[in-house]
Amino acid sequence: MLTGYLAPEGFEADLRAELGAAVVAEHGRLLLAEGAPRPAAWAANIWQDVQEIPIASIGEAATKLKAMQRNWAAYAPLHHRRAKLIVEKLPHVSAKPLRFGQLPPAAPMGSFTLLAPDRLLAAPACSSPLPHGEWQFIEDREGPPSRAYLKLWEALSRFALLHDGAMPQPGEACLDLGACPGGWTWVLASLGASVGAVDKAPLAPQVAAMPGVTWRQGSAFALDPRHEPAVDWLCSDVICYPARLLALVQRWIAAGKARRMICTLKFQGETDHATAAAFAAIPGSHLLHLHHNKHELTWLWQMPPASAYNFGNN
Repeated sequence: MLTGYLAPEGFEADLRAELGAAVVAEHGRLLLAEGAPRPAAWAANIWQDVQEIPIASIGEAATKLKAMQRNWAAYAPLHHRRAKLIVEKLPHVSAKPLRFGQLPPAAPMGSFTLLAPDRLLAAPACSSPLPHGEWQFIEDREGPPSRAYLKLWEALSRFALLHDGAMPQPGEACLDLGACPGGWTWVLASLGASVGAVDKAPLAPQVAAMPGVTWRQGSAFALDPRHEPAVDWLCSDVICYPARLLALVQRWIAAGKARRMICTLKFQGETDHATAAAFAAIPGSHLLHLHHNKHELTWLWQMPPASAYNFGNN
């Protein structure tokens, strides 16, 4: 079995390092590896059961793809014009931006690329329901104080897909660490949740004035979760080394004071693959490179059954 891993633009080296010796070929940002699909944080999309298909013409290519399934996205680092002509003969796939809260299409999405004018690589099923794993939203250009809100929109959307629609609800308690200027607090408060925002700097005035928002001046790392009230969602877009963030979330997990967490691992200089792997190994975790991430990964976590941890009771 051959599996394809599509790297986000500019992060091919990180994906290559993550996959290691399993990589057998590369085609632009698409890395091919032997074996069944495996979790890969630096893959924007994972192509399952990749097949090489000979084609004699554009029409034959479209016919063979339609025989496998309906919906296809073309990744075309080479032979771009020929790939476009094939797409024109396939059923139309909408690529309109999503409204936040709107579910992506439920139908499977396949991907193909041209190795040569007469050879396709095609995967009838992919890990992402969206072409190339690119989550695009209808943006809000008035409410949020920064574009960081797009990361949390995507993270929450992907969390909901993984966990039966889980999303912050009215009446739920959220903690936003490193909140200034308040893009993530704005998202959480917009959903009706109560938000405690922690940062040394104040929130943007329009965010601070939102119902349910409380700003607390201080450092995220100075909080002792054993002495904090429990929260339904702990979110962090704080700037720090990933190893320091790992220690912080481990304290919250040990205290049993957060049901769910969404945190950004921000890499400064070289990628800290060892710490990224430590995050991924925590039970209940998913580690992803979001379409709206830069040199970052986003960690999604939901508290697993109590037997997975010896949670603290204080």
